Amino acid sequence: MKAVTFHEHGGPEKLIYEEVPFPKVGHEEILVRVKACALNHLDIWLRQGIPSYKIALPHISGCDVSGVIEKVGAAYAGHLTPGQSVFVMPGMSCGNCSECLVGKDNQCPDYQIIGAQRNGGYAEYVNVPSINVFPLPKNLTFEQGAAFPLVSVTAWHMVKTLGDVQSGDTVLVTGAGSGVGSMAIQMANLLGARVITTVGVADKVEKARMLGADEVLNHSEENIAERTAALTQGRGVNVVIDNIGQKVWEDCLRSLGRGGRLVTCGATSGGTASFDLRYLYSRQLTIIGAYMGVRDEFVETVRLAETNKLRPIIDSTYSLEDARAAQERMLARKNFGKIVLTVEKPEA
Repeated sequence: MKAVTFHEHGGPEKLIYEEVPFPKVGHEEILVRVKACALNHLDIWLRQGIPSYKIALPHISGCDVSGVIEKVGAAYAGHLTPGQSVFVMPGMSCGNCSECLVGKDNQCPDYQIIGAQRNGGYAEYVNVPSINVFPLPKNLTFEQGAAFPLVSVTAWHMVKTLGDVQSGDTVLVTGAGSGVGSMAIQMANLLGARVITTVGVADKVEKARMLGADEVLNHSEENIAERTAALTQGRGVNVVIDNIGQKVWEDCLRSLGRGGRLVTCGATSGGTASFDLRYLYSRQLTIIGAYMGVRDEFVETVRLAETNKLRPIIDSTYSLEDARAAQERMLARKNFGKIVLTVEKPEA
């Protein structure tokens, strides 16, 4: 089968569209014929070489997959059948440890992500654990299905579970054009919050408003903390949802009101941040790290998508062999929403 791989770490030029061995299907796995696979910043970090992820080379990236079931493993006894349209929850856990047994599967010691610790969806076929495969909602296309899983479960974990956003709260979401940002805006709005968000260029302002943002700040022209203070009559926001990291860290903290919560899941602008501890404790702020989300949260977001209360935002689509150009677009921060690779392959 064809896949996009990299044999060594480096820039986008390391991506190779080539023939690779067909994946073997385990007893409790499902082989998916990939129709679409969405990009995530994790794909770029893995290609560049991130110390916290130990991966075998050559590697096939791609956490977010939708497609059609090609084959089920010999021991699979579930309701999914060959030919069925599906999408894949990217987080994998053991299901047996103390964390998994209480529904905190993203804290499992053996937690892994499809497309990271194992090969992913930049390919014509991918084999995944059967427990990670869900029927694709009828109101979602394959491209929308691929654009949904990782950002939806991450954003819901941040906004609802960790951020505890309530009706009447004011929430600052950084990076409206990112996958997590575009989903978090919708979720905070759905929960009844007033939403302030940020963009870096003027042509993204109206797009952010269409998602439900009440106020859109252009960080290339405005001081985010100062504008947030003005918009809240000096009180600050209740919750900040951030996936950018280093570049906006001080603005995030300074935008919080007393007792506010900063929930962070990413470091697309850099992984080092510093702050004055006295400011943190005197204003009684809480900083919460978020990593993916749990199965129950994913199921909840799927229900919301099925009733059209959440919608994945697609920026652009590329063919599988153009994965390099797709990653270059993400690196240039030109996208608003998810970039999706589409895969056309005759049935085996």
